[in-house]
Amino acid sequence: MNESPDDARERIRERKKRELKRRLENGGELGGVATPSEPIAIEGGDHLQEVVEKYDVVLVDCYADWCGPCQLLEPTIQALAAETDAAVATVDVDRHQRLAQQLDARGVPTLVLYADGQPVERLVGAQDRGTLEGLIERHTD
Repeated sequence: MNESPDDARERIRERKKRELKRRLENGGELGGVATPSEPIAIEGGDHLQEVVEKYDVVLVDCYADWCGPCQLLEPTIQALAAETDAAVATVDVDRHQRLAQQLDARGVPTLVLYADGQPVERLVGAQDRGTLEGLIERHTD
């Protein structure tokens, strides 16, 4: 099946809606944890560890407010949180310098993808939406 990126996004959006509806109807969780539709602002190393342990796939965006490429990437990060099966987390490298070092974020933006609690992919620099969606899709489903 060769679906367009728009079709794939719509399919994922619909699946998330159905999953949420089932959870609400059943009064709780149904295997796995639904991913948030907004990026999670990470507040430190312990918080990042909790997020990585809670969700199967987590895309971590290490950014800085002053970074032009980071600002260009922000709408994509928002969309990925809303439209993919990954949790999306953000780390402000200026506020959390030690965590940025632990994530080996030597440049911004740095994107780290975690799957099953382990870092599996790392990208440095602004990335297009299709690249990031493909990265996430390889580790979900």
